[in-house]
Amino acid sequence: MANQTIFKRYEYKYLLTADQKKDLLAYMEPYMKSDKFGRNTICNLYFDTPDDLLIRRSIEGKVYKEKIRLRTYGRAKDDSEAFIELKKKYKKVVYKRRVRTEYADAVKYLCQGEDTIEHSQIRQELDYAMQLYQGIRPAVYLSYEREAFYGRDDHELRITFDQNILWRTTQLDLSAPVYGRPLLEKDQALMEIKVGHGMPLWLVHYLTEHKIYRTSYSKYGNAYRTIVTEKNESKGELEHVS
Repeated sequence: MANQTIFKRYEYKYLLTADQKKDLLAYMEPYMKSDKFGRNTICNLYFDTPDDLLIRRSIEGKVYKEKIRLRTYGRAKDDSEAFIELKKKYKKVVYKRRVRTEYADAVKYLCQGEDTIEHSQIRQELDYAMQLYQGIRPAVYLSYEREAFYGRDDHELRITFDQNILWRTTQLDLSAPVYGRPLLEKDQALMEIKVGHGMPLWLVHYLTEHKIYRTSYSKYGNAYRTIVTEKNESKGELEHVS
């Protein structure tokens, strides 16, 4: 597996009920295959500036937006495989740069500015972003249970189902236990369809027939909206008391 990876693709999101997910899983079995990770707990740290510039740009619907995150599969140890990701979106096309390294080295690079990851074009882009966004630091921890599949005939086609999406703003460390506040209802799943070109006809027909419609959904964005809402409510209560 390469230490540096670049993706360019379109991503479409859908909120499903448990019954919708079960039916779709059965239908897509001839077309899709479970990836090597199967079902996994994915843990992420999203990085942002002290004034939350990155997520504010994202939820404001800017033409160009980007996110910086650190990801591990499961609870991390110092030598766990970790991925530093620079995710950019421009005119609905997603471009993702990813560096694979050990968790301890990723933290030293992202949080202490140490020279602990491989030098490359992607490293240069990461260096630029880290310098551009002054004061960037871990902002939100986000984890979820993911089932991932890829197309039997088209490996660029990926379908993922995320459930038990949890977030928190304390203990921002991927080596800490997995816990947090839920984003979805218990019977909900967030499905993401990722394609390098057009969506296959069998999938288009299924989604149309079953009236499953695309939605705009950002895990970090929804967590951030909750944070802002609760801050405003708390501020209002304090002003009322005073």
